[in-house]
Amino acid sequence: MSRRLTVWVPVIVLLLTIGQLGVAEWVPLDRFAGKAFGARLIAYPLLMLVTPALWWLAVRRRAGRDGAAAVAPPYGAFTLVMLPFLIDVTGNSLDLYDAVVWWDDLNHFANWLLLCAGIGLLVCARVQPRWAVVVLVTGIGALLAVGWELGEWFTFIRHGTEIDTAYEDTLGDEALGSLGALVAGLLVARVRPTVP
Repeated sequence: MSRRLTVWVPVIVLLLTIGQLGVAEWVPLDRFAGKAFGARLIAYPLLMLVTPALWWLAVRRRAGRDGAAAVAPPYGAFTLVMLPFLIDVTGNSLDLYDAVVWWDDLNHFANWLLLCAGIGLLVCARVQPRWAVVVLVTGIGALLAVGWELGEWFTFIRHGTEIDTAYEDTLGDEALGSLGALVAGLLVARVRPTVP
């Protein structure tokens, strides 16, 4: 894939996510009701941009301190971190969360796999031994799964109609997210480029 195309992949993912969030916020469809799309319209783009911003700050600081040469941004890792937000919004746009019973479960596993693979590629280049990569990526993923579920509870479960099933759903989502993070950790440990 050419560098020019690689640069645009995370940008396209971000724009597709924002576009769908805008439709969800301003087009009155039942599938979007009660799912905090106003909050998502703000939070998702910010969360998608946190990773590239932190990477840029870290590289800039390292270059200023060490006089290091310019490093090409890891657009593939950025895209992996951003894709779960696009997948979530697209699932809502296509009404898959209500129409397909297992869609939410698949998302918690697959989205955490993608998210944690991207994070792992960014933070684990110098981590040794390989088993430590698995533990680190899985731990980050488990913490993010807990944080995500707390955010879901705060934004729309605590006062919504899903309160009766929230406990079971939350535990299942955290377990699936942690399992996705474990698989991501195993993959990252196997394929990551190492930095001396």
